[in-house]
Amino acid sequence: MKAVVRSKYGPPTVLSIKEVETPVQKDDEVLIKIHATTVNRTDCGILWGKPGILRLFTGLFRPKLGTTGTDFAGEIVAAGKNVQSFKVGDKVMGFNGMVGCGSHAQYITMRETDGIVTMPANLSYKQAVACLEGAFYAASGIKKLQPRPGQKALVNGATGAIGSSAVQILKFYNVSITAVCKAENDMLVKLLGAEKTIDYTTHDFTSDTDKYDFIFDSAGKSTFAKCKPLLKEKGVYAPADGLINFWFAFTTSFSKGKKVMFGAPANVKDGLLFIKTLVEQGHFKPLIDRTYSFDKIPEAYKYVATGQKIGNVVITMDT
Repeated sequence: MKAVVRSKYGPPTVLSIKEVETPVQKDDEVLIKIHATTVNRTDCGILWGKPGILRLFTGLFRPKLGTTGTDFAGEIVAAGKNVQSFKVGDKVMGFNGMVGCGSHAQYITMRETDGIVTMPANLSYKQAVACLEGAFYAASGIKKLQPRPGQKALVNGATGAIGSSAVQILKFYNVSITAVCKAENDMLVKLLGAEKTIDYTTHDFTSDTDKYDFIFDSAGKSTFAKCKPLLKEKGVYAPADGLINFWFAFTTSFSKGKKVMFGAPANVKDGLLFIKTLVEQGHFKPLIDRTYSFDKIPEAYKYVATGQKIGNVVITMDT
């Protein structure tokens, strides 16, 4: 089979496509033929090995996993003798968090207890794979906060994979949403569920006069200090990343007032089942920016690294 491989951390130029052995499933695993995958922000972190703390999980000096990729949509073509939850022919989608699963390949194996669920019947492979990485991280953070109808939230970076997912999931909870994005994407985020938009190219969203129960910094480009004035008395600032906020997450945890909270990833399978339910009920629609062929994965990484993608960048396995 063909797979995207690398032996060291670095830019997309360290990637190459090679013929490698097709994996064989163990007794508790399934063999999946991948039809679609993505290149996302998690993949970029794993590729570069940045931030440095990530290497504690992916390999300190060199990557533990030679093949890149964190999510996929595909078909089960073989199942181990102990597998009970899936069968050959099942269409599935999966995600393996910040450590990756080697899904930039034609085939992978996964345990049935890992982050893998059957696809919503109404989605194509391309659509299904666009419901994973960003949606999972958005759902993990939002569910932890237990939002209630009538509360107000601001989403910074509302057109990215995490941000666009956050808007839709908050809408599911009947939260009033202000979305920060470019003016050209105003209609898009309103269709996703936002009621108000702020064009970050002409206005600093931290100067907004409204007060919010939650601020989701999906872009990871602001700080608690800048956003604190926008929060209500017990409001929560939830950044997607940014090491500067970790100290505030610790110190504010003892406060009864405004807090910083990171949505630590929950059980992946449970998270994917939640997203699947939202899709089936019509509360979540995948957002796709660009589609690249498998042999163009390095180009996809370069585009994602610009930080300008709208939703998801999908890779089709048409080699």
